Amino acid sequence: MNTFQIQKLLRLGTVAVALALGGVAAQAQPGPGHHGDPGAAGFFGGHIDHVLDLVNATDSQRSQIEAIFKAARQDLSAQRNTGKQLHEQMATLYAATNIDAVAIEAVRVQLSALHETSSKRLSQASIDAARVLTPEQRAKIAEIIKKRQARMAAHQAG
Repeated sequence: MNTFQIQKLLRLGTVAVALALGGVAAQAQPGPGHHGDPGAAGFFGGHIDHVLDLVNATDSQRSQIEAIFKAARQDLSAQRNTGKQLHEQMATLYAATNIDAVAIEAVRVQLSALHETSSKRLSQASIDAARVLTPEQRAKIAEIIKKRQARMAAHQAG
């Protein structure tokens, strides 16, 4: 998993935090290296500070949430080399003279497990961050998300 993929996962995690905080039914977020719902992924663009500004988070809340996501980034970055190696292995397998379906499937399973681990870690960070905010702040985020989803739906329809 490279740095860009980790950053993308954390951006998606920001959206997941907002969705979890608001109690909005969230769409499943894909693992790193995949494209999720562009409307959701672009909502906060990975800028948790913007979210916290919108809900008037206190300095204490900001510090706690920053620490939560810093720890998640550190945990996820530990998986970066493994992900990179697996992607390189997959590319090598596809470039081979003979395609080894069994080997490709084995690498796919490993990548899937890595993505699952990342998703679980990000989910835990989202839950921890949600617990830092008040119910009123979470409700405000839910309201903002609903408005954003309505604008995106209108834009896609028209």
